[in-house]
Amino acid sequence: MSVLDRRLGGDGWVAQLTRFALVGGSSNVLYALSFVALDAYGTFVANAVGVGLSTMLANELHRRRTFRAADRVRWFVAQWEGGALALLGLVLSSLTLTALHFFFPDTTDAVAIALVIAVSALTGGLRFLALRGWVFGHREPLLQQS
Repeated sequence: MSVLDRRLGGDGWVAQLTRFALVGGSSNVLYALSFVALDAYGTFVANAVGVGLSTMLANELHRRRTFRAADRVRWFVAQWEGGALALLGLVLSSLTLTALHFFFPDTTDAVAIALVIAVSALTGGLRFLALRGWVFGHREPLLQQS
């Protein structure tokens, strides 16, 4: 068994975090493609559709691959709970940018981008922990699977 097989194949947190990052990268590709394809309709529409599609893809890949929870967590539950976490991350990054521009109106784009990346990394880490422990963990989901 290769190092890659051991890293991706297990159910420990390192394997899950590796798969989590790969899913994040693939969903970001879908976001970028959606954004470019829909940019003619305006950046708000392109962003909203891109976020929606990439979040749905990520939630499903996390359910099936990252956390191997397809037998424990139904599709709707994964979309609802995972989507709420993604929305919370979007709100946090938006509030951070709003605060930055309010308190430091002359800040450079480089500072704003660095701050968004830092907030995204922090919320991504928190999202991983929440998905691992709450959404796809071995527990009864918030919405019953009946």
